[in-house]
Amino acid sequence: MHFVTAKGILSSHNGMNLYRGCQHGCIYCDARSDCYQMDHAFEDIEVKENALMLLERALKAKRKPCMIGFGAMSDPYIPLERELCMTGKALELIDRYGFGVAIQTKSAGILRDMDLLKSIHSRTKAVVQITLTTFDEGLCRLIEPNVSTTAQRIAVLREFQKAGIPTVVWLCPILPFLNDTPENLRGILDACIETGVKGILNFGMGVTLRSGDREYFYAQLDRKFPGLKDRYIRTYGNAYEVLSPRNRELMKLFHDTCEANGIWHDNSQIFRYLAQFEEKSNQMSLF
Repeated sequence: MHFVTAKGILSSHNGMNLYRGCQHGCIYCDARSDCYQMDHAFEDIEVKENALMLLERALKAKRKPCMIGFGAMSDPYIPLERELCMTGKALELIDRYGFGVAIQTKSAGILRDMDLLKSIHSRTKAVVQITLTTFDEGLCRLIEPNVSTTAQRIAVLREFQKAGIPTVVWLCPILPFLNDTPENLRGILDACIETGVKGILNFGMGVTLRSGDREYFYAQLDRKFPGLKDRYIRTYGNAYEVLSPRNRELMKLFHDTCEANGIWHDNSQIFRYLAQFEEKSNQMSLF
């Protein structure tokens, strides 16, 4: 861990990352890609020591409230969060100033902030986004070694369903020759149906690989799935978009199941929902 002084905290689309780097160890992580120009070891977490001050200043300066998104590049509930509590403090600010939040994680650690998210949602909108990749707990431990297991993440979805807070699942990546099976997809979709997920984001049954990310992914395949790297190279070469040979079959199963169960499955519709600020009619604006 090391600290830096950031110049700003919110992107042009009101997204933020309090940390840079990750401790979860997912073998496919796109954030490792060279294009993000990270100048330190990925597991050496960069902490934006002035992030909360910058966030409060930015929220005060907004002419009207909006949705604040975080978790896109670094999970807000990495293990370090238990010590620093920066995500929790950021949610306190978002709640205090009447903004909404769309937060993405793979960690059951988000349950710590259930009361804050309920408070935000009582006046505006809080949306919890959980990534699910495999229904197989053993495979989960191999490809996502340091995160909450799939069963634990499904339990998180269930708790937020009970609390009346909407949830969205990121169904990605689907790794060819590992979790690209109808059985895996049905297991995840059944869990989404049971827990009342509002929408599921999916960008094709596959994974993206680019410089930096690809090398790490292949090294992990060599270590955990001997011979699979060579199969990837024979099948895909250096392609950026690596789609499962079963992509068409799995996409049909995905869309048909979502349609039959009233789950949103159009990415554009879901992203519009995540970005749309909503104010409860029985609450007065702080602005």
